[in-house]
Amino acid sequence: MQTILTITLNPTVDVATSAKDILPERKLRCSRPVFDPGGGGLNVSRAIAALGGNSTAFVALGGPTGDKVMRLLAEAGIGVYPFPAPGETRLSLTATDTTSGEQFRFVMPGPDWSERDVSKALTRIARAAPEGGIVVLSGSQPPGVPVDFPARLAAKIARTKAQLFLDTSGKALHHLLESKCQPADLLRMDELEAVELAGRDLPTRADSADFAQDLVRRGLAHAVIVARGSEGNVLATREGRWFAKAAKVTVVSKVGAGDSFVAAFTLALARGKPLPEALRHGAAGASAAVTSPATELCRARDVKNLLSQCPVSEI
Repeated sequence: MQTILTITLNPTVDVATSAKDILPERKLRCSRPVFDPGGGGLNVSRAIAALGGNSTAFVALGGPTGDKVMRLLAEAGIGVYPFPAPGETRLSLTATDTTSGEQFRFVMPGPDWSERDVSKALTRIARAAPEGGIVVLSGSQPPGVPVDFPARLAAKIARTKAQLFLDTSGKALHHLLESKCQPADLLRMDELEAVELAGRDLPTRADSADFAQDLVRRGLAHAVIVARGSEGNVLATREGRWFAKAAKVTVVSKVGAGDSFVAAFTLALARGKPLPEALRHGAAGASAAVTSPATELCRARDVKNLLSQCPVSEI
């Protein structure tokens, strides 16, 4: 099995709680909070562990909150490659209204990074990148990290022959499109990000596949995945286009669905599964994640049970 390294520059302690009738200007009596290590890459590592796999988490940590993330990761049995962050690790809060079922997510910014911090992180990541393994960059970038970070990362790890999987958005995603950088091995984006990047609606899975394959031909990545929400996921390479249907499940919480997709997909590839089969595992991972409460991710038994409900077809 290929070795997996996840990267999280902007981790968080995810605090999840609930209260009845979340309304302004009143004291809300909340349930006992649940604490989880969060941030895109850490969520991917947590989900990989839940699925019976192993990964190492390269994570930037600072202050007492960073120490708590370390303790939580140790309790989860996840190997850590710590990097000193330039400030206190952030907190995020998810509050669920038990009357309406609505969720409120409060996401704090991370510490400000300097160019020196960025350069040091890139050097450390290049050292940690597994030879011939898989490197997953997922989650938001903290303030001060430039939009060209994914492109610089691709150039840094190219010599290790590790595959680079990117799950990014916003300005960093647009920069990848505009720059002539080393292509990622895999790029994933959600439906809204794809529409924004395309500059037009993508109403059908064929439209998403056309757009994804165009990005491949333009040299952005060797494979592009576009998530289409509750419909499923599209994957395109130069040679083919596939669609994995999402399972029909009751949605409890959408938190962590994308990270669970990336985890299940990456783990399947690391175990030698072909791309279409890995896409099916990813779809089952995302479907399983939305059935779990608050900041919980996918569970192995749920993914196994849902695989048959996530068939893959060519587009």
